[in-house]
Amino acid sequence: MAQVVLESVSKAYIGGSTVVDQLSLCVDDRELLVLVGPSGCGKTTTLRLIAGLERPTSGRIMIGGREVTQVPPVDRDVAMVFQGDALYPHLSVYRNLSFGLELKYGGSFGARVLRRLVNPQRALELETQRQGIDAKVQQAAQRLGIDSLLHRKPHQLSGGERQRVALGRAFVRNPAAFLLDEPLSNLDPQLKHQLRIEIKEIHRAVGSTLIYVTHDQVEAMTLGDRVGVMNRGKLLQVAQPNEIYDRPQNIFVARFFGSLPMNLIPGRLVNSEQGLIFESGPIRWAVPPSMARHLKVDGQQMVTLGFRAEDVVLERAPLGDSLVANSEEYLVTAKLTGNERWGDALVGRVEVPTGVPGDTRWWYVKGPKGAENCSAGMTVAVTCQPSCWHWFDTTTEQNLMTKN
Repeated sequence: MAQVVLESVSKAYIGGSTVVDQLSLCVDDRELLVLVGPSGCGKTTTLRLIAGLERPTSGRIMIGGREVTQVPPVDRDVAMVFQGDALYPHLSVYRNLSFGLELKYGGSFGARVLRRLVNPQRALELETQRQGIDAKVQQAAQRLGIDSLLHRKPHQLSGGERQRVALGRAFVRNPAAFLLDEPLSNLDPQLKHQLRIEIKEIHRAVGSTLIYVTHDQVEAMTLGDRVGVMNRGKLLQVAQPNEIYDRPQNIFVARFFGSLPMNLIPGRLVNSEQGLIFESGPIRWAVPPSMARHLKVDGQQMVTLGFRAEDVVLERAPLGDSLVANSEEYLVTAKLTGNERWGDALVGRVEVPTGVPGDTRWWYVKGPKGAENCSAGMTVAVTCQPSCWHWFDTTTEQNLMTKN
């Protein structure tokens, strides 16, 4: 296995379209790194650049300490699994699994005969390695639960079984790095969950370097040792899954991760005699001193305050229907405009006052923190404590707290 390094790699097509922009990344030996982002963000192109299926416009690519920027795919010692299974339809499952090894260890019968004549010693080495193909195929098939399907052709398999064969074809080769391009995107949720567990177990058993591309944040959070978030060709943040979720470096990452978008409130921070205050419409919340120390504000600064839907406490509002903000309790009374059940949680959307006539702002809330007692159309009390707050610069959209 090997470390994979990209140094300032860019890919631009004729016409000026840049799909990967100055991307630098180091994937450690035996690490499982997930690249995630919306469609068109450049994650699949990055994978193809590593595989050698695309040539970078600039930058360097290293695999196992060897520069492979100009090396053809066949000589890079990587295995790639595509979104479609891409199996050979005329070959059995066994032959699909063994085909790559057969080519690697001698090729066709005629090629092996010629090699015996030209280089007998090398021919003997390859023939010895060929003898181990069956054991490798059987081991991979057992790990993926397809050992009973080895005699079948691809058209006799279900979609999940074909994808297992595609995964097995990559794992059986034991290359320096595995590259998986959304291999589970065409499967149903239950099978996705099962194969995610199996991929994680295989990675742990093989000890491989694995780069996995997906647009599914659940796959990213559950699979990756680290997660790299991409958008518009740029790598925005690389960190462990919990770090990505708890300390997003910018507004895009904050919005992208989570079953619901992070609630974002534009406003300003103002220095006052009482300390640092966040103002947004009728909201005027005091920033705790422990947090204010990390927010250096000279006079006032335009900021965006963010917090997760699950960090909101939703309760029946006290007497009265007026929409007000309470600065001492970090509370806002708002109108619950929607309420639906997601399994064991209740999800709602509340209409929050902005202080501007005709202007409406919505926050997402996720129960069961009091939400089970509320119904659509009701005036509710919404609370979010400062310990759950995230601060972003309105201009740069960068997190103001991540460096502290």
